[in-house]
Amino acid sequence: MKAAVILGTRPEIIKMSPVIRELGRQGLDHFILHTGQHYSYSMDQVFFEELDLPEPKYNLDVGSGTHAEETAKILTGVEGVLLEEKPDVVLVEGDTNSVLAGALAAVKLGVKVGHVEAGLRSYDRRMPEETNRVLTDHMSDFLFAPTERARRNLLREGVSDSKIFVTGNTIVDVAVQNSGLLNNPSDTLDDLNVEGNDYFLVTAHRQENVDDRERFQGILDGLKLIRDEFGLPLIYPIHPRARKRISEFALNPEGLTLIEPVGYLRFLRLESRAKLILTDSGGIQEEACILGVPCVTLRDNTERPETLEVGSNVLAGTRPEEIVKMTRLMLGKSNSWKNPFGDGEAGRTIVKILKRKF
Repeated sequence: MKAAVILGTRPEIIKMSPVIRELGRQGLDHFILHTGQHYSYSMDQVFFEELDLPEPKYNLDVGSGTHAEETAKILTGVEGVLLEEKPDVVLVEGDTNSVLAGALAAVKLGVKVGHVEAGLRSYDRRMPEETNRVLTDHMSDFLFAPTERARRNLLREGVSDSKIFVTGNTIVDVAVQNSGLLNNPSDTLDDLNVEGNDYFLVTAHRQENVDDRERFQGILDGLKLIRDEFGLPLIYPIHPRARKRISEFALNPEGLTLIEPVGYLRFLRLESRAKLILTDSGGIQEEACILGVPCVTLRDNTERPETLEVGSNVLAGTRPEEIVKMTRLMLGKSNSWKNPFGDGEAGRTIVKILKRKF
């Protein structure tokens, strides 16, 4: 078996890392293709180093653009690599343009596709990620669903049960494999002027939020109200897209401590020590749940409903008063929920299935 691992964004690097490491551990023929969808490889290199991953063999460096521009560049670039390398299977993870284009290029060349984190649904087609994940699922030969709920979503859409494998979520593998680093005494938060877990952690970057002035303003107003009520710092590692929109919309993020994006392991530590996390990221909803940190999601829906079911997360939308209300609610809850995303063996399970199939 020869596997091509295609990724293009930081969350994909993180969530594919257990699969890549397991392929390497077993000495299986594989290579990494980095599309460079959002960043140059040099900006992502710290993630490869921290997660002890081999460097990508190919780097398309497509950069940002419209959805059509990104997808077309990735599709063309991936096709050329696949024609040269002739892998047996292409592995993609999640719901980005890199995932859709990588899967489509493979299918057109008759190469099998394995979709890690298959079956997630927000049922909101206004989100480009929803279109990407649905189309990728229906092109894939191996659908690695993280939960039973994801499996049921696929079955309802007519996907053959023989193609679906419930593996758990690879993000649990990442958290387990790096758990010893979460309390690293050499990594202090002194530079952020916070003590212990007396801070909130914020992320907001999704297109439907930060590209909409009214929604982004609502989030920032809600965060200011939280700062006023609780008097704790709100640490916001700001995404380049969000920073650009703040400037374009002439917004004033009052009461926030804006910092540059940080490496993954430091961000994981920031998450693990936070009193509460406010986010519009799907992956961070999962990480908060796994780490036992209450989460308030700044969206009207989520493709991670398991977090709502176990009580680790709540939807707040972008209205300021609702954001504050849901923050109060989650701060008053116990964090004794059960992790619904598996036992930390997803990467090993995925590779085991692929070996059996090939």
